[in-house]
Amino acid sequence: MTEKPNIVIIMADQLRWDAFGDHTPNINQLKAESVVFDRAYCASPLCVPARGAFFTGKYPNITGSLINPWTEQEKEHGMVRPGHTNLYELLEEHWDSWHTGKQHLYTEPKLEHSENNTTHWLHLEQRYEAFLKTNGKKKPGGPAFQGPVPEQAFGKITRMRKYSIPTVGRYEEELDYFFDGFILNDSLEAIRNRDRNKPFALNAMFLAPHPPLEIPEPWYSMIQHVKLPDNVGMWADNQSPLQLYNLTGMLGTSYTREKWESIWKVYIGLVALLDHCVGRLLTELKREGLYDNTLLLFTSDHGEMLGSHQLWQKMCMYEESVKTPLYMKFPSEFKPMVKRSDEVISSIDVLPTLCEYLDIETPDGVSGLSLMPLILGEQEQLERDRIFIQFDGNGTRSNFQRCVIEGDFKLIVDLFKDEIFIELYDVTNDSQEMTNLAFQSDEHGSQIERMLDGLRQYMQNTNDLLKLPDDLYDRFLGDYAQFKI
Repeated sequence: MTEKPNIVIIMADQLRWDAFGDHTPNINQLKAESVVFDRAYCASPLCVPARGAFFTGKYPNITGSLINPWTEQEKEHGMVRPGHTNLYELLEEHWDSWHTGKQHLYTEPKLEHSENNTTHWLHLEQRYEAFLKTNGKKKPGGPAFQGPVPEQAFGKITRMRKYSIPTVGRYEEELDYFFDGFILNDSLEAIRNRDRNKPFALNAMFLAPHPPLEIPEPWYSMIQHVKLPDNVGMWADNQSPLQLYNLTGMLGTSYTREKWESIWKVYIGLVALLDHCVGRLLTELKREGLYDNTLLLFTSDHGEMLGSHQLWQKMCMYEESVKTPLYMKFPSEFKPMVKRSDEVISSIDVLPTLCEYLDIETPDGVSGLSLMPLILGEQEQLERDRIFIQFDGNGTRSNFQRCVIEGDFKLIVDLFKDEIFIELYDVTNDSQEMTNLAFQSDEHGSQIERMLDGLRQYMQNTNDLLKLPDDLYDRFLGDYAQFKI
């Protein structure tokens, strides 16, 4: 590659992989021009560890970023440890690098304060609130869009914390004063103000469709009809009861299917707002003559339950929470040999893929694999058997989940205090995960033990702070068989 292409990464926040339709014409068109990975998963269903993994190509256990570090006491489990190279650092040597929107790649020291930083950091945080104050405008959301939940802190005490709830409302200001309007305008300014003597790199981190679900017109009223997935408002057979101790179940189970329908309309409206922002950004890239020579990647940090399994937010291992869209639109001179892949891939695979395509040396110790052999048609499968996902609590290490995906099957280990619950799903034939196969020991017992062994090996190799007992499956069957449906 003689000339470095531009690179634009558009990341949504809390976007379900199945939230697209007639209301997303711009994303649909981008998808049509892209290589599409139909079975892409995040490395953790939580903002900070998900982005720590995405931008380093390493699993959360390796980076050390496991939770959202909202307090000083929890910072040691939320920050990417020193010594882990990230995508921003890789691009800064040859690209004019820009960041707009949400900055949840938490490092110590902060990236923008590092000695060699040359990225232009247009943060959402602080700048947005100052912008609203200057213009006399109200921030979306507020107390009515939050609810109290108990949260176990430091593994021993319970504290009350407030988190987003699915309250919906109309934001009375126009788009420019909404979170994503502000991010969009920053992104457009980045394109216009770039250094034209270098290739351009932009990481545009949108907030939509993350709550609060108080959104401006016309998007608030745009969606009149929505078809809910069958598992919305439904508790699945033998679903983990430990989710009731998690924020997901504590908040989600109080809403009926009828109530979820009204919530879905606003969430999908927010997805349509995101699509509008994406369309404006793509139009500007074309107007500036950048689009044809741009590697454009569209994804989300994780998904959103939105009532599926009677759960809310993310923080669990069901498809709606951990499966993500991943589209890669290459420069026009590059001709991929495939348009779609159903290979199981992880967000940790993105960084080594970009490194190979952009001819950058891949950092040592990455957990992911380059997807270029799939894209070039050199391989139909990657050289690994499984991927892993982990959750270690939200603002503190408390509720824990470990997940391994192998072929058609997903194994979930849910842990809270002294309890451990196991779920096994055939996600190919039971995509809404309504039938837990873990109690079918005669048919799936050996498979579960094999997947548990793979999970234990992963946890040991990555220095996981947890350890699974050797007799876990037998213990699970003994503890819960009498309660199975």
